[in-house]
Amino acid sequence: MSLFNVFEIASSAIAAQSQRLNTVASNIANADSAITPDGNAYRAKQVVFQAVPPESGSGASKVQVAGVVEDTSKPRKVFDPKHPLADGEGYVAMPNVNIVEEMVNMMSASRSYQSNIEVMNTAKTLLLKALTIGQ
Repeated sequence: MSLFNVFEIASSAIAAQSQRLNTVASNIANADSAITPDGNAYRAKQVVFQAVPPESGSGASKVQVAGVVEDTSKPRKVFDPKHPLADGEGYVAMPNVNIVEEMVNMMSASRSYQSNIEVMNTAKTLLLKALTIGQ
């Protein structure tokens, strides 16, 4: 595998992790949103990755975002009879966002992003060293 392929693979991973970080940020920002523009409680979203095989048929695969899916679990029910959106029993449907899981997801995506930046920096250093061999 060429060192130039490393840049393509790492940059695809950086783009995918960037979208993952944006999705996590959206989930955290909407963790206390009782209602969305469509009138329902916000649902947590997750990024789904997929491998993209190399065009040559051999070597390492790149990664891309296959899609963003909504969590299908039920919304949290919070007892607050004074809330304007409370049902007849006094419960309000709140987003199904688990802040602890989102923070772990954010740390994982951030570490992966940083690791791929380091891979690109190392590949750049190796290429620069290779250029100085003939001098």
